[in-house]
Amino acid sequence: MQRTRVKICGITRPPDALAAAEAGADAIGIVLHANSKRLVTMDEAAAILGVVPALVMRIGLFVDDDPIAIAATARVLGLSAVQLHGAESPDMVDQLAPLPVIKAISVNARTLEAELGRWRDERPTNLVGLLLDSAGPGGSGGSGVVNDWELLAHHIRVGHFIGLPPLIAAGGLTPQNVGEVIRKLHPWAVDVSSGVEARPGEKSAELMEAFVDATQKSEKQGPSDR
Repeated sequence: MQRTRVKICGITRPPDALAAAEAGADAIGIVLHANSKRLVTMDEAAAILGVVPALVMRIGLFVDDDPIAIAATARVLGLSAVQLHGAESPDMVDQLAPLPVIKAISVNARTLEAELGRWRDERPTNLVGLLLDSAGPGGSGGSGVVNDWELLAHHIRVGHFIGLPPLIAAGGLTPQNVGEVIRKLHPWAVDVSSGVEARPGEKSAELMEAFVDATQKSEKQGPSDR
């Protein structure tokens, strides 16, 4: 089984970024969306990213922003990739090339198949991942609403993810449920924010360690019943 990568998102403080890296996270995310309770300023973002070790990815989250502004921010902060959580189109993603883009998609039973088909048919060359988030309130993730894992497992079984970038599972993940989700979906990566927080915007080093540990243990166990 492939190794499942871990991204810890919504980092708002340098000590939390360092603790995430020390726990074994492959990527840390900062939110640059004005309506998020985990928003950081450019100065705060620079301070957070300044403590991140060299081989840990630095990802900035945006929602329906101008591609020129996103690219400029990515250059200034030295982002490894950007994550788009709004209604961005394949054409807009293509405008950001060669900057790697992760596109978040809200998991809705009525629209998911068509949405996946759209990104398959119009796949930009710089689209490196699809983050499947729960259909919770707001547009920037971190709601803590548990995703519809059975629906995603169904779409995987019937082949709706063939021809698409790697799957990143998100939405209500915690140290307690991430192992089962990995065994059910076999995602390329998992993304967590509120599930490893002591309080909104403040990460818990203990919970981050437990989350990474649960991810690693799941890879040593067999697949769950579907």
